[in-house]
Amino acid sequence: MSTSPDYLDYLRELFAPLGLIRTRRMFGGAGVYCDEVFFALVIDDILFLKTDEQNRADFEREGLEPFCYESEGRRITLSYYRAPDEALDSAALMQPWAHSAMGAALRAKQAKTPGRKRKKACP
Repeated sequence: MSTSPDYLDYLRELFAPLGLIRTRRMFGGAGVYCDEVFFALVIDDILFLKTDEQNRADFEREGLEPFCYESEGRRITLSYYRAPDEALDSAALMQPWAHSAMGAALRAKQAKTPGRKRKKACP
Protein backbone atom coordinates (compact mmCIF):
# COMPACT_ATOMS: atom_id res chain seq x y z
CA MET A 1 0.00 0.00 0.00
CA SER A 2 1.28 3.43 -0.86
CA THR A 3 -0.05 6.88 -1.49
CA SER A 4 1.61 9.13 -4.04
CA PRO A 5 2.82 12.62 -3.09
CA ASP A 6 1.12 14.00 -6.23
CA TYR A 7 -2.25 12.63 -5.13
CA LEU A 8 -1.85 14.15 -1.67
CA ASP A 9 -0.98 17.51 -3.27
CA TYR A 10 -4.14 17.25 -5.36
CA LEU A 11 -6.25 16.50 -2.27
CA ARG A 12 -4.79 19.47 -0.38
CA GLU A 13 -5.83 21.67 -3.31
CA LEU A 14 -9.26 20.01 -3.60
CA PHE A 15 -10.03 20.52 0.10
CA ALA A 16 -8.45 24.00 0.40
CA PRO A 17 -11.84 25.82 0.48
CA LEU A 18 -12.61 24.04 3.79
CA GLY A 19 -9.73 25.53 5.77
CA LEU A 20 -6.12 24.73 6.59
CA ILE A 21 -5.48 21.30 5.05
CA ARG A 22 -2.54 19.08 5.88
CA THR A 23 -1.75 15.44 5.30
CA ARG A 24 0.24 13.05 7.45
CA ARG A 25 1.59 9.63 6.52
CA MET A 26 -0.02 6.84 8.56
CA PHE A 27 -1.18 3.21 8.24
CA GLY A 28 0.77 2.83 4.99
CA GLY A 29 -1.36 5.64 3.59
CA ALA A 30 -2.13 9.14 4.82
CA GLY A 31 -4.56 11.01 7.02
CA VAL A 32 -6.14 14.27 5.85
CA TYR A 33 -6.74 17.00 8.41
CA CYS A 34 -8.70 20.24 8.18
CA ASP A 35 -7.87 22.71 10.92
CA GLU A 36 -6.34 19.78 12.86
CA VAL A 37 -9.48 17.61 12.56
CA PHE A 38 -8.82 14.17 11.02
CA PHE A 39 -11.64 13.71 8.50
CA ALA A 40 -10.27 11.56 5.66
CA LEU A 41 -8.00 8.60 5.04
CA VAL A 42 -6.05 7.86 1.85
CA ILE A 43 -4.92 4.32 1.06
CA ASP A 44 -3.40 3.39 -2.32
CA ASP A 45 -4.54 6.74 -3.74
CA ILE A 46 -8.15 6.01 -2.76
CA LEU A 47 -9.90 8.64 -0.64
CA PHE A 48 -12.12 7.56 2.25
CA LEU A 49 -14.23 10.10 4.18
CA LYS A 50 -15.30 9.93 7.85
CA THR A 51 -18.82 8.67 8.52
CA ASP A 52 -21.11 8.17 11.49
CA GLU A 53 -24.77 7.38 12.11
CA GLN A 54 -25.83 10.77 10.74
CA ASN A 55 -24.16 10.62 7.32
CA ARG A 56 -23.40 6.93 6.62
CA ALA A 57 -26.69 6.40 4.74
CA ASP A 58 -25.69 9.07 2.19
CA PHE A 59 -22.58 7.05 1.32
CA GLU A 60 -24.45 3.74 1.26
CA ARG A 61 -27.18 5.22 -0.96
CA GLU A 62 -24.45 5.97 -3.53
CA GLY A 63 -23.21 2.37 -3.33
CA LEU A 64 -19.92 3.42 -1.71
CA GLU A 65 -17.91 0.92 0.32
CA PRO A 66 -16.32 1.31 3.77
CA PHE A 67 -12.60 0.99 4.33
CA CYS A 68 -11.81 -2.55 5.54
CA TYR A 69 -8.65 -4.48 6.29
CA GLU A 70 -7.61 -7.86 7.70
CA SER A 71 -5.93 -8.18 11.09
CA GLU A 72 -5.20 -11.43 12.91
CA GLY A 73 -7.64 -13.29 10.68
CA ARG A 74 -10.48 -10.84 11.31
CA ARG A 75 -12.01 -8.31 8.96
CA ILE A 76 -11.94 -4.81 10.47
CA THR A 77 -14.26 -2.10 9.09
CA LEU A 78 -13.55 1.53 9.91
CA SER A 79 -16.02 4.41 9.86
CA TYR A 80 -14.56 5.78 6.63
CA TYR A 81 -16.31 5.31 3.28
CA ARG A 82 -14.90 5.71 -0.20
CA ALA A 83 -15.50 9.16 -1.70
CA PRO A 84 -17.65 9.30 -4.83
CA ASP A 85 -15.51 9.35 -7.98
CA GLU A 86 -17.39 12.31 -9.44
CA ALA A 87 -16.74 14.37 -6.29
CA LEU A 88 -13.00 14.07 -6.95
CA ASP A 89 -13.42 16.13 -10.13
CA SER A 90 -13.79 19.52 -8.43
CA ALA A 91 -13.83 21.32 -5.10
CA ALA A 92 -17.45 22.31 -5.72
CA LEU A 93 -18.55 18.69 -6.16
CA MET A 94 -16.47 17.56 -3.19
CA GLN A 95 -17.65 20.29 -0.83
CA PRO A 96 -20.90 18.67 0.43
CA TRP A 97 -19.13 15.33 0.98
CA ALA A 98 -16.20 16.97 2.75
CA HIS A 99 -18.52 19.02 4.98
CA SER A 100 -20.39 15.84 5.86
CA ALA A 101 -17.12 14.07 6.75
CA MET A 102 -15.97 17.06 8.81
CA GLY A 103 -19.27 16.99 10.70
CA ALA A 104 -18.81 13.29 11.50
CA ALA A 105 -15.21 13.89 12.59
CA LEU A 106 -16.22 16.78 14.84
CA ARG A 107 -19.05 14.77 16.40
CA ALA A 108 -16.64 11.89 17.08
CA LYS A 109 -14.13 14.29 18.60
CA GLN A 110 -16.78 15.82 20.88
CA ALA A 111 -17.98 12.37 21.97
CA LYS A 112 -14.57 11.42 23.28
CA THR A 113 -14.24 12.16 26.95
CA PRO A 114 -10.99 13.68 28.12
CA GLY A 115 -8.74 11.22 29.91
CA ARG A 116 -8.24 11.42 33.63
CA LYS A 117 -5.08 13.09 34.78
CA ARG A 118 -2.85 10.79 36.74
CA LYS A 119 -1.75 11.90 40.12
CA LYS A 120 1.93 11.65 40.75
CA ALA A 121 2.94 9.23 43.44
CA CYS A 122 4.36 10.79 46.56
CA PRO A 123 8.11 10.31 46.92
